[in-house]
Amino acid sequence: MAHEHHPHAPHDHDHHADPAWKHDGVRVIPGNQLDGNVPSTPGMDRKAAINFARVGAQKLWAGTVTIHPDAKTGAHHHGPLESVIYVVRGRARMRWGEQLEFTAEAGPGDFIYVPPYVPHQEINASPTEALECVLCRSDGQAVAVNLDIEPVEKPDQVLWVDPTHPTGGV
Repeated sequence: MAHEHHPHAPHDHDHHADPAWKHDGVRVIPGNQLDGNVPSTPGMDRKAAINFARVGAQKLWAGTVTIHPDAKTGAHHHGPLESVIYVVRGRARMRWGEQLEFTAEAGPGDFIYVPPYVPHQEINASPTEALECVLCRSDGQAVAVNLDIEPVEKPDQVLWVDPTHPTGGV
């Protein structure tokens, strides 16, 4: 079939000559160049790979998180943000619900989806092995609302630290 020029899609410019795309097109972020200067939570090491500051991402945040053995967060949610967690190494236990009454575990190769506003707690289910994950969020804003829930698994009084709660929010 001959290539037809669609009348409503004028194509008189040459994308290959678009100089902006050379530097503002596809970006590779080497794993050893992630930005550790991101909000941290005790027992968790976060590093940003994809965000607005680094690559101009408008609707995504992506990076890595390492949760120390036996570490767990307090109960929190991320407002309107959706989160996807991919487990690279270790054993993740998630608790969620109004009283964190639901639980599920995930291992290497598994994906975890956290919907907006769902109260949850992230737990490293292993007492000896670090939990290494890739984390993607649907917005560049670090939204974390700490909740006053009596969790099934009590955290070691960990407050979520982010730009809106620089000293830890409750």
